[in-house]
Amino acid sequence: MPLYIKDNETARLVAELAAERGITKQAAVRLAVKAELSRTAASLPLRQRMSVWRAQHPLPAATGDRADKAFFDSLDGEGE
Repeated sequence: MPLYIKDNETARLVAELAAERGITKQAAVRLAVKAELSRTAASLPLRQRMSVWRAQHPLPAATGDRADKAFFDSLDGEGE
């Protein structure tokens, strides 16, 4: 879907960024939008960001197995 920029100042800024980076105007718009989205996401409170991350990456179902402490201790040399 095409994006038409009808504001001369915005078009000038996009052209300036494209020239500065040596990229196309389309790439300059993509770069700027991604940077703004990242900045906005980073401004969310950590609790909210972690909640979204947990929803996107759920823990696997519990197996019911117990951890073998002696085995895991042996991996790093403890208990010898």
